[in-house]
Order: sequence, then structure tokens, then C-alpha cells
Amino acid sequence: MTETKPWYLSRTIWASAVTVATAVGGLFGLPVAEIDGQTLTETLLQAITAISGLVAIFGRLSAETRIG
Repeated sequence: MTETKPWYLSRTIWASAVTVATAVGGLFGLPVAEIDGQTLTETLLQAITAISGLVAIFGRLSAETRIG
């Protein structure tokens, strides 16, 4: 395991973030007992992938210099 990747591409980081968010939500009285953590993590990763794709497209369309 010598390859590296950005932290935001790690499923472990996202699963941990969902776990922390679920715990905090429970502390504030939100009904979180019925949430499936793995499904929520996958959904968040898909949403982030879609958003980053849109940002990349928008960034390229609004760019003022060429890629060389």
C-alpha cells in the first residue's frame, strides 16, 4: 500500500464522518435509529462525486485560458 489519495476520497473517513454526525444528531434529539450508515455513506459519496463533476465542468466552461 504505497499509493496515496486525498482524504476526501477515503470511504473510511466518510463512514467515520457519518458515524459522528449520527451520534451528534442523536444527542440533539434527531431520530437516527433507523438510518443505515453504510447506505448513507454510499449516497454521500455519490452526491459528492456528482457535485465535483459539475464543478469541474463549470470550471472548464468558465475558464479564460486554454489547457495546453
